[in-house]
Amino acid sequence: MIHPKLQGAFDQGIALKIISGLNNFDPTRVAATVKAAHLGGATFVDIAADSDLVSLCRELTDMPICVSAVEPNRFVSAIAAGADLIEIGNYDSFYALGRRFEALEVLSLTQQTRSLLPHITLSVTVPHTLELSQQVHLAEELVKAGADIIQTEGGTSSAPTHGGTLGLIEKAAPTLAAAYEISRAVSVPVLCASGISSVTAPLAIAAGASGVGVGSAVNQLNSEVAMVAVVRSLVEALAVASKDRVRV
Repeated sequence: MIHPKLQGAFDQGIALKIISGLNNFDPTRVAATVKAAHLGGATFVDIAADSDLVSLCRELTDMPICVSAVEPNRFVSAIAAGADLIEIGNYDSFYALGRRFEALEVLSLTQQTRSLLPHITLSVTVPHTLELSQQVHLAEELVKAGADIIQTEGGTSSAPTHGGTLGLIEKAAPTLAAAYEISRAVSVPVLCASGISSVTAPLAIAAGASGVGVGSAVNQLNSEVAMVAVVRSLVEALAVASKDRVRV
Protein backbone atom coordinates (compact mmCIF):
# COMPACT_ATOMS: atom_id res chain seq x y z
CA MET A 1 0.00 0.00 0.00
CA ILE A 2 1.32 3.45 -0.95
CA HIS A 3 1.96 5.88 1.87
CA PRO A 4 -1.19 8.08 1.88
CA LYS A 5 0.72 11.37 1.69
CA LEU A 6 2.32 10.21 -1.55
CA GLN A 7 -0.66 8.68 -3.33
CA GLY A 8 -2.12 12.01 -4.44
CA ALA A 9 1.19 13.19 -5.84
CA PHE A 10 1.64 9.93 -7.74
CA ASP A 11 -1.90 10.14 -9.09
CA GLN A 12 -1.22 13.66 -10.40
CA GLY A 13 2.23 12.81 -11.77
CA ILE A 14 3.96 15.45 -9.65
CA ALA A 15 5.81 13.34 -7.07
CA LEU A 16 9.33 14.63 -6.46
CA LYS A 17 11.80 12.73 -4.29
CA ILE A 18 15.06 14.41 -3.32
CA ILE A 19 17.82 11.91 -2.53
CA SER A 20 20.69 12.63 -0.15
CA GLY A 21 22.50 9.37 -0.90
CA LEU A 22 22.42 5.78 0.36
CA ASN A 23 25.98 6.04 1.70
CA ASN A 24 25.78 9.66 2.86
CA PHE A 25 25.89 9.60 6.67
CA ASP A 26 27.15 13.18 7.09
CA PRO A 27 24.47 14.88 9.24
CA THR A 28 25.34 18.34 7.96
CA ARG A 29 25.05 17.44 4.29
CA VAL A 30 21.95 15.33 4.80
CA ALA A 31 20.30 18.15 6.75
CA ALA A 32 21.15 20.64 4.00
CA THR A 33 19.55 18.41 1.36
CA VAL A 34 16.44 17.85 3.45
CA LYS A 35 16.06 21.56 4.20
CA ALA A 36 16.35 22.36 0.49
CA ALA A 37 13.77 19.71 -0.37
CA HIS A 38 11.41 21.11 2.26
CA LEU A 39 11.84 24.75 1.26
CA GLY A 40 11.71 23.95 -2.44
CA GLY A 41 8.42 22.08 -2.23
CA ALA A 42 9.49 18.47 -2.84
CA THR A 43 7.06 15.65 -2.06
CA PHE A 44 9.41 13.51 0.01
CA VAL A 45 13.05 12.88 0.82
CA ASP A 46 15.25 9.80 0.63
CA ILE A 47 18.11 9.37 3.11
CA ALA A 48 20.38 6.54 4.26
CA ALA A 49 18.69 4.00 6.52
CA ASP A 50 20.09 5.27 9.80
CA SER A 51 18.00 5.92 12.89
CA ASP A 52 20.01 9.00 13.94
CA LEU A 53 19.58 10.57 10.51
CA VAL A 54 15.86 9.81 10.58
CA SER A 55 15.52 11.54 13.96
CA LEU A 56 17.46 14.54 12.67
CA CYS A 57 15.36 14.84 9.52
CA ARG A 58 12.11 14.40 11.42
CA GLU A 59 12.98 17.60 13.30
CA LEU A 60 13.51 19.44 10.01
CA THR A 61 10.46 18.45 7.96
CA ASP A 62 7.00 16.94 8.04
CA MET A 63 7.49 15.46 4.57
CA PRO A 64 7.45 11.67 4.30
CA ILE A 65 10.93 10.27 4.88
CA CYS A 66 12.12 7.36 2.77
CA VAL A 67 15.20 5.41 3.88
CA SER A 68 17.44 3.52 1.48
CA ALA A 69 19.60 0.45 2.03
CA VAL A 70 20.59 -2.85 0.47
CA GLU A 71 20.61 -4.61 3.86
CA PRO A 72 17.01 -5.32 4.96
CA ASN A 73 17.81 -5.41 8.67
CA ARG A 74 18.79 -1.74 8.59
CA PHE A 75 15.22 -0.77 7.73
CA VAL A 76 13.79 -1.98 11.03
CA SER A 77 15.52 0.55 13.29
CA ALA A 78 14.98 3.34 10.77
CA ILE A 79 11.24 2.69 10.72
CA ALA A 80 11.22 2.58 14.53
CA ALA A 81 12.91 6.01 14.50
CA GLY A 82 10.12 7.50 12.39
CA ALA A 83 10.81 6.77 8.71
CA ASP A 84 7.67 6.44 6.58
CA LEU A 85 8.77 4.23 3.70
CA ILE A 86 11.75 2.21 2.52
CA GLU A 87 13.76 1.90 -0.67
CA ILE A 88 15.91 -0.99 -1.84
CA GLY A 89 18.19 0.77 -4.25
CA ASN A 90 19.96 4.01 -5.07
CA TYR A 91 22.84 1.78 -6.12
CA ASP A 92 24.96 4.52 -7.72
CA SER A 93 27.62 4.59 -5.01
CA PHE A 94 28.23 0.86 -5.46
CA TYR A 95 28.81 0.99 -9.21
CA ALA A 96 32.01 3.00 -8.76
CA LEU A 97 33.30 0.08 -6.69
CA GLY A 98 32.46 -2.43 -9.40
CA ARG A 99 29.50 -3.81 -7.44
CA ARG A 100 26.56 -4.99 -9.53
CA PHE A 101 23.11 -6.02 -8.41
CA GLU A 102 21.65 -8.90 -10.36
CA ALA A 103 17.94 -9.62 -10.71
CA LEU A 104 17.87 -12.60 -8.34
CA GLU A 105 19.64 -10.64 -5.60
CA VAL A 106 17.26 -7.69 -5.87
CA LEU A 107 14.28 -10.03 -5.79
CA SER A 108 15.69 -11.83 -2.75
CA LEU A 109 16.29 -8.52 -0.94
CA THR A 110 12.69 -7.57 -1.67
CA GLN A 111 11.34 -10.83 -0.30
CA GLN A 112 13.49 -10.53 2.84
CA THR A 113 12.38 -6.95 3.40
CA ARG A 114 8.73 -7.81 2.96
CA SER A 115 9.01 -10.59 5.54
CA LEU A 116 10.54 -8.15 8.04
CA LEU A 117 8.20 -5.23 7.31
CA PRO A 118 5.04 -6.51 5.63
CA HIS A 119 3.00 -3.32 5.90
CA ILE A 120 5.51 -0.51 5.15
CA THR A 121 5.44 1.22 1.77
CA LEU A 122 8.27 -0.38 -0.22
CA SER A 123 10.06 1.05 -3.25
CA VAL A 124 12.58 -1.03 -5.18
CA THR A 125 15.06 0.17 -7.79
CA VAL A 126 15.53 -1.93 -10.91
CA PRO A 127 19.27 -1.95 -11.79
CA HIS A 128 20.09 -0.26 -15.08
CA THR A 129 22.90 -2.77 -15.61
CA LEU A 130 20.28 -5.30 -16.73
CA GLU A 131 19.06 -5.43 -20.31
CA LEU A 132 15.84 -3.47 -20.73
CA SER A 133 13.75 -6.59 -21.23
CA GLN A 134 15.25 -8.04 -18.04
CA GLN A 135 14.43 -4.82 -16.19
CA VAL A 136 10.80 -5.15 -17.20
CA HIS A 137 10.63 -8.79 -16.15
CA LEU A 138 12.28 -8.02 -12.81
CA ALA A 139 9.86 -5.15 -12.17
CA GLU A 140 6.94 -7.53 -12.69
CA GLU A 141 8.45 -10.03 -10.25
CA LEU A 142 9.16 -7.32 -7.69
CA VAL A 143 5.53 -6.22 -7.72
CA LYS A 144 4.46 -9.83 -7.16
CA ALA A 145 6.88 -9.93 -4.21
CA GLY A 146 5.29 -6.88 -2.63
CA ALA A 147 6.94 -3.78 -4.09
CA ASP A 148 4.59 -0.78 -3.96
CA ILE A 149 6.75 1.51 -6.11
CA ILE A 150 9.29 0.72 -8.83
CA GLN A 151 12.20 3.11 -9.33
CA THR A 152 14.25 3.27 -12.50
CA GLU A 153 17.83 4.43 -12.91
CA GLY A 154 20.47 4.85 -15.58
CA GLY A 155 22.30 8.14 -15.25
CA THR A 156 25.61 6.47 -14.48
CA SER A 157 25.42 4.39 -17.66
CA SER A 158 24.96 7.34 -20.00
CA ALA A 159 27.79 9.34 -21.51
CA PRO A 160 26.41 12.57 -22.98
CA THR A 161 28.40 13.87 -25.93
CA HIS A 162 26.79 17.31 -25.98
CA GLY A 163 26.34 20.14 -23.53
CA GLY A 164 23.21 22.08 -22.66
CA THR A 165 19.71 20.74 -23.19
CA LEU A 166 20.76 18.00 -25.61
CA GLY A 167 23.27 16.69 -23.08
CA LEU A 168 20.63 16.63 -20.34
CA ILE A 169 18.33 14.58 -22.57
CA GLU A 170 21.17 12.20 -23.46
CA LYS A 171 21.99 11.72 -19.77
CA ALA A 172 18.40 10.87 -18.90
CA ALA A 173 17.78 8.57 -21.88
CA PRO A 174 18.45 5.22 -20.10
CA THR A 175 16.15 5.89 -17.15
CA LEU A 176 13.49 7.40 -19.42
CA ALA A 177 13.53 4.27 -21.57
CA ALA A 178 13.19 2.08 -18.48
CA ALA A 179 10.31 4.20 -17.16
CA TYR A 180 8.50 3.92 -20.50
CA GLU A 181 8.78 0.14 -20.68
CA ILE A 182 8.24 -0.65 -17.00
CA SER A 183 5.26 1.69 -16.53
CA ARG A 184 3.45 -0.24 -19.23
CA ALA A 185 4.16 -3.58 -17.58
CA VAL A 186 3.23 -2.91 -13.94
CA SER A 187 0.25 -1.36 -12.20
CA VAL A 188 2.18 0.36 -9.39
CA PRO A 189 3.67 3.88 -9.63
CA VAL A 190 7.03 4.18 -11.37
CA LEU A 191 9.53 6.74 -10.10
CA CYS A 192 12.05 7.79 -12.75
CA ALA A 193 15.41 8.59 -11.13
CA SER A 194 19.10 9.07 -11.96
CA GLY A 195 20.19 11.79 -14.35
CA ILE A 196 16.88 13.67 -14.21
CA SER A 197 16.74 17.47 -14.46
CA SER A 198 14.04 20.11 -14.86
CA VAL A 199 14.45 19.61 -18.60
CA THR A 200 13.80 15.87 -18.51
CA ALA A 201 11.37 15.61 -15.57
CA PRO A 202 8.39 16.36 -17.87
CA LEU A 203 9.69 13.74 -20.31
CA ALA A 204 9.66 11.19 -17.49
CA ILE A 205 5.99 11.92 -16.79
CA ALA A 206 5.18 11.75 -20.50
CA ALA A 207 6.97 8.38 -20.63
CA GLY A 208 4.64 6.98 -17.98
CA ALA A 209 6.35 7.74 -14.67
CA SER A 210 4.30 9.02 -11.74
CA GLY A 211 7.17 11.10 -10.40
CA VAL A 212 10.92 11.59 -10.41
CA GLY A 213 13.82 11.16 -8.03
CA VAL A 214 16.77 13.56 -8.05
CA GLY A 215 20.00 13.23 -6.11
CA SER A 216 23.34 14.68 -7.19
CA ALA A 217 21.79 17.64 -9.02
CA VAL A 218 20.79 18.85 -5.54
CA ASN A 219 22.95 17.16 -2.94
CA GLN A 220 26.27 17.98 -4.63
CA LEU A 221 25.68 21.73 -4.50
CA ASN A 222 27.36 23.77 -1.78
CA SER A 223 24.87 26.63 -1.64
CA GLU A 224 21.51 26.31 0.11
CA VAL A 225 20.07 28.95 -2.17
CA ALA A 226 21.19 27.01 -5.24
CA MET A 227 19.84 23.75 -3.83
CA VAL A 228 16.43 25.26 -3.14
CA ALA A 229 16.39 26.81 -6.61
CA VAL A 230 16.98 23.43 -8.28
CA VAL A 231 14.21 21.80 -6.24
CA ARG A 232 11.79 24.60 -7.11
CA SER A 233 12.65 24.33 -10.80
CA LEU A 234 11.84 20.61 -10.67
CA VAL A 235 8.55 21.24 -8.86
CA GLU A 236 7.57 23.80 -11.50
CA ALA A 237 8.56 21.49 -14.37
CA LEU A 238 6.44 18.68 -12.94
CA ALA A 239 3.49 21.02 -12.42
CA VAL A 240 3.58 22.05 -16.07
CA ALA A 241 3.85 18.43 -17.18
CA SER A 242 0.88 17.50 -14.99
CA LYS A 243 -1.28 20.29 -16.45
CA ASP A 244 -0.36 19.23 -19.97
CA ARG A 245 -1.28 15.63 -19.16
CA VAL A 246 -4.68 16.67 -17.80
CA ARG A 247 -5.42 18.75 -20.92
CA VAL A 248 -4.59 15.81 -23.15
